[in-house]
Amino acid sequence: MWDERVPLHVAGSFYDLDGFRARRDGLRDFETAEVGDVTGKSLLHLQCHIGTDTLSWAHRGAARVVGLDFSAPAVEAARALAADLGYGPDRAAFVTSDVYDAATAVPEPSYDIVYTGLGALCWLPDIRRWAETAASLVAPGGFLYLAEFHPLTESLDDETGSRVVRDYFSRDAQVWDEPGTYADLDAVTVHNRSVEWQHTLGDVVSALAATGLRIEFLHEHDVSLFPRFKNFEVRDGYHRFPADHPRIPLIYSLRASKG
Repeated sequence: MWDERVPLHVAGSFYDLDGFRARRDGLRDFETAEVGDVTGKSLLHLQCHIGTDTLSWAHRGAARVVGLDFSAPAVEAARALAADLGYGPDRAAFVTSDVYDAATAVPEPSYDIVYTGLGALCWLPDIRRWAETAASLVAPGGFLYLAEFHPLTESLDDETGSRVVRDYFSRDAQVWDEPGTYADLDAVTVHNRSVEWQHTLGDVVSALAATGLRIEFLHEHDVSLFPRFKNFEVRDGYHRFPADHPRIPLIYSLRASKG
């Protein structure tokens, strides 16, 4: 499924790679503020897809970035994009691997920053194994940074986000068979079956805490990157509820340090 969608994402307006090549930065303002200055640091991006966020950190001064994704076409697209921007493999490297095998797949034993971006954790059945893998790759004195869509939103109705209609604590695999992609809902696709898992906020934080990482902060944000609910409005570059709608957290972010 992901392999089929890579060409759609490379060519489409959602990722706007021509625009990205010009500005070289697609990160969200809260991410850059919370991660801080990356100048001279090494950064590993788990589940990097086509590498736009990975390369944004290089643009912001990271000495070396490594992106990992299980889709070989996505990794090839990321490598091509890095070459377009003038980054060789010594500055920006990309590897193909299941995220659970990251410790043996990436070129270095540890990184100053282990980063994972929005829309990654729902594809993983075992959040504890993910946390153990990610934590093992954080260098002493370094940290893990996670930004993710808030699991509360998955419990609410899709129209206005005003009613609880699904079980927040569901642990069952959710199997979907839908054409298109979040980057182009009308795209014609063949491989449409996907499986997702819901991880509560408590599950994620507890899994990371169990690895020995120290949770520095957990922040919640009332903005989204896409029209999760049908009454959303676009303001200041983000999708938000109308001004008269009670706010709820739509994204959360956390930072957890080692040693």
